[in-house]
This record gives sequence, C-alpha cells and structure tokens, in this order.
Amino acid sequence: MTKGEDHPMAGKPNRAVIFDLDGVLVDSTGVVERAWRWWAEEQGVPVAQVLAIAHGRPSRDVVRELTPHLDGDEQARRLDGWETEHSEGLIAVPGAAECVATARRGPWAVVTSGGRELASERLLTAGLPLPPVLVTADDVEHGKPHPEPYERAGRALVLAPASCLVVEDAPAGVAAAKGAGMMVIAVSTTHEPDALREANLVLDSMHEANAQLRKHLA
Repeated sequence: MTKGEDHPMAGKPNRAVIFDLDGVLVDSTGVVERAWRWWAEEQGVPVAQVLAIAHGRPSRDVVRELTPHLDGDEQARRLDGWETEHSEGLIAVPGAAECVATARRGPWAVVTSGGRELASERLLTAGLPLPPVLVTADDVEHGKPHPEPYERAGRALVLAPASCLVVEDAPAGVAAAKGAGMMVIAVSTTHEPDALREANLVLDSMHEANAQLRKHLA
C-alpha cells in the first residue's frame, strides 16, 4: 500500500474545530436555569444576580463568587446531579449535528464548564457523538474566562492555537478561547450579538456556523 493510502486521516486537514457544549451543541438553557433558580432560592440569593453570571462559567466559580462561605465543589456536584436528574427538554441546538459532522472531517473537541459525567450525558441525550477530546471543569484548575480549558484542548489535539477554530455562545467562553490564541465564531443562541463582539465572527445560528467550519477545514 502506498504510504498514506486509505489511512483514516489521509487527506484530512491539520486544523481542528473545538465546540463549547451548552448553547452551542446542546440547548440546555431551560435545564440550567431551572437548576440555578432552585439553588438561588435555597440559598436566598436573587435569581437575577445568579443568572447574570452563570452562563458559560464553571458552577463552582459562580458559587464561590456569590456565596464564598459555601464549598464550591460540593455545590457544583449538587447542581450537576440536579441537572442530570431533571434533564427533560434537553435537545440538540438546530444545526449542531451538521456542524459536528463537518468537524469530524478532522480532529475535534468539546470544551465545557460542566462536569465530565454531566457533559457526556447531555451529548448522548441530544443524540450527538462523544468527541475524541473532551475538556470539562473536572480537568482544569481555572475555568472560563481563563484560557486554560482551551489551551488544554489544543495540547490534547496536538495542534497550534492558530489551527483551532472555536465555536462559542458566551462572553466568558469567547474570552477564554481568544486568550488561548484561537479564532472564535460566536453564535447568538444565548446572548445578544453585542455581548459577543470580542469574537472574530458573530452569527445567528449553528446553521450559519457550518458554512464557516467547512471553509476552515477545506
């Protein structure tokens, strides 16, 4: 056989796509907000104050910021457990399956602020494949907006930051990916476009994002 012929990676580009999970691949907004409302009411914290900072960040960091007297890791486990038990209404974001199919032409990853068990369960519930590289809150010391999660994904993919295109939906995630030196497409599925202006490109949907992913991997 000629070198490279019929190799599973033959002809595939030396570029990768990295997805955020919630709001990008999986529409979990209802599930997440129900969990935070439950937690906020239990702790006596204004719900609006919680929801204003909860999206796109590790739960433990949100807990530490709002209730520093509580154990952030313990509360994050409680929230993850609640979300796993009450996952009704969770579906794939329209266009996400097509974007994953495009990304699978080359190396790809998912970077999420949730825990590993919760992230895997959400992907499977939404009918999406598990990625070869999955970076979760369990794997990092510093969550988004710190660049560590995306830096870790780039190292696992063995690619330079400039070869990685990130798809995000939250300002914290955009900041993390930009801090890691990666290009970012933001989709306004969770936040208004103006809140995502630090991204290289802001789009309305994952359907639109798919065309950009095709160009990146061409």
